Amino acid sequence: MNTLIIAEAGVNHNGSIDRAKKLVDVACEAGADFVKFQTFKAKTVVTRTADKAEYQKESTGAAESQFEMIKKLELNRTAHLELIQHCGKRDIRFLSTAFDHDSIDLLAELNIPFYKIPSGEITNLPYLRHVGRMGKPIIMSTGLSTLEEVRVAMEILLTAGLQKEDLTILHCNTEYPTPMADVNLRAMLTIRDELGVNVGYSDHTLGIEVPVAAVAMGACVIEKHFTLDRNMPGPDHAASLEPDELKSMVSAIRNIEQALGYGEKKPSPSETNNIVVVRKSIVAKKDIKKGEVLSDSNLDTKRPGTGISPMEWDAYIGKFADREYQTDELIQ
Repeated sequence: MNTLIIAEAGVNHNGSIDRAKKLVDVACEAGADFVKFQTFKAKTVVTRTADKAEYQKESTGAAESQFEMIKKLELNRTAHLELIQHCGKRDIRFLSTAFDHDSIDLLAELNIPFYKIPSGEITNLPYLRHVGRMGKPIIMSTGLSTLEEVRVAMEILLTAGLQKEDLTILHCNTEYPTPMADVNLRAMLTIRDELGVNVGYSDHTLGIEVPVAAVAMGACVIEKHFTLDRNMPGPDHAASLEPDELKSMVSAIRNIEQALGYGEKKPSPSETNNIVVVRKSIVAKKDIKKGEVLSDSNLDTKRPGTGISPMEWDAYIGKFADREYQTDELIQ
């Protein structure tokens, strides 16, 4: 099964619907399965005095509040409809993350294929119950969380009506960008083994190697932020991939999927012809007369592998040569 690749446009449109459409185009051209935005109303998500994260202060300045910052990044219902229509034209699927109850209901009206729960809502009981009742598959990020918090959130979703097979849990770190030493990719496998769910990885590192490694380890979903230009103003641009990098990540993941293969150890179709080239056969180490006893002193193993396999060596030691052999001639 192919890895589901979610190109996270998020709020990197900076409030511009035209820029959002360009992000859709980039995700499509990169070969992502989904392009994902964020659905919220600032007044229902954050208080007017809430502080920003340090990485947000660095990228947008400390003067404005978190409320002021995200207010400029809202997408209204009309914008959602325009983006869904544009996604249809570009043959890529639309997705968005809801950050409040009204947004959950709006996305239900828009008939999104599944819900994506962001890391910050994993301890929001009313939110989790609301999403769990919606009757759609759920992908949940787990940045900031302990395993026990993830377990509790999962149980809330299941109690609300979600089927366990419809849940995918993403390991995640919410620092933008995430230091390599803090990625802890093996925690993804801990989630899988301890909770018995499908797992994936939501990445905030710089570069593409960690999500590619996650696929090699068994991630069935990869989510990665991208932008038109990393130097643009805004909270998430600096930790996002640029268009060529997103394309490289998708290509690398698809290559890794092929390379993982089917698990059975046997010669592949492409290497079968090389067997006779690189394997060896039993040959005459020197000229051998008819009737001479075959031994370590007059037999050797050399390429090509078109003759008797050296694995039959013991069966030929002590036999009599049935004819003359010249040096390097394959024993028959």
